[in-house]
Amino acid sequence: MSPSHLVPLVVTLPLLGAAITLIAGRRRRLQVAVSIITLTVTFGLAVAMFVIVDAGTPLAVSVAGWPLPFGIVLYVDRLAALLVAVSSIVLLAVLLFSVGQGAADGDDDTPVSIFHPSYLILAAGIFDAFIAGDLFNLYVGFEMLLVASYVLITLGSTESRIRTGVVYIVVSLVSSVLFLSAIAVIYGALGTVNMAQISERMGELPDNVQLVLHLLLLVAFSVKAAVFPLSFWLPDSYPTAPAPVTAVFAGLLTKVGVYALIRTETQLFPDSDVNVLLLVVALATMIVGVLGAVAQAELKRILSFTLVSHVGYMVFGLAIATEAAIGATIYYMVHHIVVQTTLFLAVGLIERRAGSTSILKVKGLFGAAPVIAALYLIPALNLGGLPPFSGFIGKFALFDAAAAVGTPLMYALIVAGIVTSLLTLYALMRAWNLSFWREEDDSAETEARIQHLGTAPAADQVGERRVIPRIMTAATAGMVVVSVGLTVFAGPLYDICERIGSGLIEPVTLVDLGEVEQSS
Repeated sequence: MSPSHLVPLVVTLPLLGAAITLIAGRRRRLQVAVSIITLTVTFGLAVAMFVIVDAGTPLAVSVAGWPLPFGIVLYVDRLAALLVAVSSIVLLAVLLFSVGQGAADGDDDTPVSIFHPSYLILAAGIFDAFIAGDLFNLYVGFEMLLVASYVLITLGSTESRIRTGVVYIVVSLVSSVLFLSAIAVIYGALGTVNMAQISERMGELPDNVQLVLHLLLLVAFSVKAAVFPLSFWLPDSYPTAPAPVTAVFAGLLTKVGVYALIRTETQLFPDSDVNVLLLVVALATMIVGVLGAVAQAELKRILSFTLVSHVGYMVFGLAIATEAAIGATIYYMVHHIVVQTTLFLAVGLIERRAGSTSILKVKGLFGAAPVIAALYLIPALNLGGLPPFSGFIGKFALFDAAAAVGTPLMYALIVAGIVTSLLTLYALMRAWNLSFWREEDDSAETEARIQHLGTAPAADQVGERRVIPRIMTAATAGMVVVSVGLTVFAGPLYDICERIGSGLIEPVTLVDLGEVEQSS
């Protein structure tokens, strides 16, 4: 069997798993087993494909045997294989977390008969987006994500979840319409939606037409990536979902948008210069996001705003547009997927132990739950960019790439990145201090210092304290270990990311039809 035949399995296996779990209905153990096996096998496939493409050429297959430009091309290079592997790890850890939550709480928060099929369809959409070789298939991946994520974000059917779900679906549909419009115009102008052929033919269009198409795609993908000012929907949408859903959304969904931006800038429009615009947008995304985090009193909202701000680092690296910068962006993207997911899982543990995620209401957790304290502290320091963690390594690499360019705007972005990192650390460590170190009998002076946060959204949120199953703690601890591994094995991982950066700068070669295998 040709290695290219492995590629469609990345999408078809989760879809098959979703069908089985849907048929299984309320047979919880079968659904859990199918979901775990599916994601584990997908991880193995991603590793195998990475070994193959790292040693040779990318894998490409035209599904159902249709010739280009009509066939649906699935394309796996180093970047796609790496992101599928990392996504599989994250999805598996969050699944285990949700299994523990479901076993303890029943179907109140995540109805198991709905959760597992939706979750696997979400996984299939993520994987399909990462391996899409043409714009229309990328659009299909986004729509799979949209349908599954709407179901997941409204699980439990509470008023707040339905309300935020409606906002999320409307914003996503607007983005989808923009994307589909861009696809239609590109096909009308170039006669193809295959990314490699678009890259080859784009130079035939007038510069102003290229710019319009470029901006259409940038806007569509920026909504999905939560780039300022198109990030307004995220801080209100993510915190209302169940803890495992929020974790996987925060870790992966915005990164699918960032991934699409990377493909757009490096392969579809390599000669179109909108880097100054991207630098300005990156600056605004970093600063506005982190200032929003500092003003919050609820942990999930704090993390949601830091999520927005750290997308700014990735846009920053993309705008530098050098091989070193692209490699640093990929490394930081992997770091952020893992660490952001880990933090949301840790906050899920805090919510169960304390009955709240408001830093004004939670007190004394260090003595009551020292394990949770460690599981929050390590990724918090990592996200804040404290040496020697992977957050520091990624940011330093981005700053070094920017300094090599040496323009005044680059230095302004470096300063903004340092300020954003310090404010992120401040927001997360303030939450640590108030939630874990503060005791019930703390002085009135301490309470007065944080009184201004009382008007922040969800500042008075208090819920029910619940038992924490061991599997939830184990899943979170496993993600902490993975996040530390990004630091311990930073050298080999960064070498991989540098090779990815070099490969993305080179022209795409998929237009040679002989390289695309026909798959039935």
